[in-house]
Amino acid sequence: MFAAGEVDTDKVLTPASNRRARPMAFAKLLSISPRLIAAGFLAGYVLLDWISFVHPFGRFGITPWNPPPGLSLVLVLLFGQRYLPLLFLAPLLADFVVRGQAVSTLTAFVTAMVIGCGYSLAALTLLRPALKFDVSLSSMRDLIVLLLVAVVTGAIVAVACVTVFAGFGVLSWEAFAPAALRYWVGDVIGIAVMTPFLLIVLTRVRPFQFQWETGLQLLSIGFALSLVFGMDHTRQLPLFYLLFLPIVWIAVRSGLEGVSLGLIVTQIGLIAGLQIARPPGVDVTQFQALMLVLTFTGLAAGVLVTERRRAELQLRLQQDAHARLARLGSMGELASALAHEINQPLMAAGTYSRIALEAMGDGGSTSSAREAANKAVAQMERASEVVRRLRSLIRLGRSERAPVALSRIVHEALELMRPEIDRAEVRIEERIPHDLPNVMADVLQVEQVLINLVRNSIEAAHDVDSQRSRIITIEAADTGSGYLEVVVGDNGPGFPSAALTEGPQLFRTEKPEGLGVGLSLSRSIVEGHGGKLFIQNSSSGASVRFTLPVAEVTT
Repeated sequence: MFAAGEVDTDKVLTPASNRRARPMAFAKLLSISPRLIAAGFLAGYVLLDWISFVHPFGRFGITPWNPPPGLSLVLVLLFGQRYLPLLFLAPLLADFVVRGQAVSTLTAFVTAMVIGCGYSLAALTLLRPALKFDVSLSSMRDLIVLLLVAVVTGAIVAVACVTVFAGFGVLSWEAFAPAALRYWVGDVIGIAVMTPFLLIVLTRVRPFQFQWETGLQLLSIGFALSLVFGMDHTRQLPLFYLLFLPIVWIAVRSGLEGVSLGLIVTQIGLIAGLQIARPPGVDVTQFQALMLVLTFTGLAAGVLVTERRRAELQLRLQQDAHARLARLGSMGELASALAHEINQPLMAAGTYSRIALEAMGDGGSTSSAREAANKAVAQMERASEVVRRLRSLIRLGRSERAPVALSRIVHEALELMRPEIDRAEVRIEERIPHDLPNVMADVLQVEQVLINLVRNSIEAAHDVDSQRSRIITIEAADTGSGYLEVVVGDNGPGFPSAALTEGPQLFRTEKPEGLGVGLSLSRSIVEGHGGKLFIQNSSSGASVRFTLPVAEVTT
């Protein structure tokens, strides 16, 4: 299916003229020459304009599907304001290349200025710090803001451009209303379909996972389109609503990531069907208006599913944490009881040890020294039993362990941490083979381990030079000895030498506001699963390795 992909976000600080941080999944894109980016954008704009030049209103570029403005918004949102001049140049270039100067040079120039001004203002509005728009579309609010800006800007540009056409005599004033409507619908549907898809592709690594369900979803879209265009043209519009079924299916199963891809496939299939079937008397604007409703519905359902999954993960972890805290009770009372229970046998053991030393030093009988030593050992065992009982009280339990894919655990943990990853301006590089065997684990507990380790790496990333990419890697491999090894690494300053020598210690931390329990708790969870946890420094920073047992395959 179009599954919600692994979170992989890399925010890179923009120049001083525009310091807003933006997530980028592929950091190498930011190292490409600006001239090459500009050339690629212009080529992409012209190509999209050529592909979408279908069912035009007159000889100029008013079409029911116009994705180039969506590409324009993505360029400025992800690469910065210095590319704004291209938003004026691209429409003029596309007009001459695709339509061969269908209107006068002055008309083409004025309409290009209108389009450039309109979508430049739209991009600048979305980039305003006060708006707090997240280009990775992590919430319903971000999606609503994007679509609202598209609707308003599309209306302004449509009215202004059609006014220019009518004013220069290219279009009659009687055709103003239908031309403006088709222009507006074309721009809005182009932005609503193209922009979310490109933002997701460029801000998240591997956002789509293709499984057997993917094929069924694609087939259902194709089947619905074949029914629409296979019937008499008088029944095509009512049958269009069949397309809501696969889109809602994809949204419910895959969230925003999957539905954005599903909508692209549906839009392309719809335009191809209109071109191939060419039903007589068809009103393409009506089809696109229905497609616009379908797009808004699918995107809203997708982002709601994504938010719900994130909230469910957060709730599950909180419930698990509350359950452990409820068993612990008051930390003060626990510490007092522990000190009392351990202090008595330790004091007794110390007394018996001194008696044994005195007996041996004064030349006393060895039997007296042996008896005192045995009593000291007994008291130490009593103190050890108190500690064992305490660990039994607060241990994390084994009842929820079951075979589970490691990739699922990693994905859910990163999905839960997506807001923190976005704010921290880091990139997650995930290297987990798809053919790894399942592990026998408690999903919530191992998720907590990954959250602790990634959060530590995020905090370490603050010490990385802002001019360098802040990278966290998550790798996994089969050791071949019945365990999978997971490595979480970063390019931060690394662990202090004392931590490497002594290992994770409870209540010891290098963070000003830390409690020093994250690594220690993670080690306890891993050891409770029968694995081991190690910390080390590498040439690039710090890394934490831990192992989990492979689930036995039953026949």
